[in-house]
Amino acid sequence: MPPILTADHVSKVYDSGHRALDGASLEIEDGEILALLGPNGAGKTTLISVICGLVSPSGGTITVGGHDAIREFRAARALIGLVPQEISLEPFETVWNTVRFSRGLFGKPRDDARLEAILRDLSLWDKKNAPIRALSGGMKRRVLIAKALSHEPRVLFLDEPTAGVDVELRKDMWQVVRKLQQSGVTIVLTTHYIEEAEAMADRVAVINKGRILLVEEKTALMARMGRKELRIDLGSPLTELPAALARFGLTLDPEGQRLILVYDGAGGPPPLVDLVKAIEAEGLAIADMQTRQSSLEEIFVGLVADEDAAREDAA
Repeated sequence: MPPILTADHVSKVYDSGHRALDGASLEIEDGEILALLGPNGAGKTTLISVICGLVSPSGGTITVGGHDAIREFRAARALIGLVPQEISLEPFETVWNTVRFSRGLFGKPRDDARLEAILRDLSLWDKKNAPIRALSGGMKRRVLIAKALSHEPRVLFLDEPTAGVDVELRKDMWQVVRKLQQSGVTIVLTTHYIEEAEAMADRVAVINKGRILLVEEKTALMARMGRKELRIDLGSPLTELPAALARFGLTLDPEGQRLILVYDGAGGPPPLVDLVKAIEAEGLAIADMQTRQSSLEEIFVGLVADEDAAREDAA
């Protein structure tokens, strides 16, 4: 099945000379949740704005559902829903009229049943006659999603959808996103909450300085680039690491109470049987053992740092 959306070597250079996008290429699969990650100023919002037709690209091509985003703008844009970072809603208008108006902007015929279904799915139906100004911040973000879904898009962009939302509402929003995916909507999510991407995404794309560094299935990425750490708590502290244990790559924590072994998750586990035997041969008692794997955040930070270092070396 061809990707629902393709961006091919997209660039954006502003009149000031600032290059916000530098040959960014990305394919988005139909029905997936893709997390687009990057530091501030990396080009996330610019890329979304270009794809959604809010900003004109300086180069490259974009296709949505087989439609060229420049030559067939209307057809491409009709397949896209956008939930922006900023909450920009008419405060004195009702939820119902706000969502119905958005559907009309795309030339869709009136369909109150579909709009009701959207509002019910977003837990907004009982607020349909409430003015926007009477809603909480979390409810306003749900209205933004309802607006973006009103014209039945196939791809939904969520640009920092949980920014400024408390933890409880953030988890509620995750459930909403999952339901949207189950209904057949493709989701592209930008977020500063890395745990959000780790919990939600099928694949991860990392962008830095306008370039896409990688696009990879989340689990495979964490297995390939993640480090694992074996922690062995001792029954009594050591003053120094025995030479027989140093050959396993173990280190001793500053308190002398824990042995630590860092290893590549893709390379398989360390020889635990031999390791335990060597520890016992030194007359040491093991109080506890546990493993820890790198989080997506640690992988992301490492990728960006490596890219920045490579650019500095090239310069």
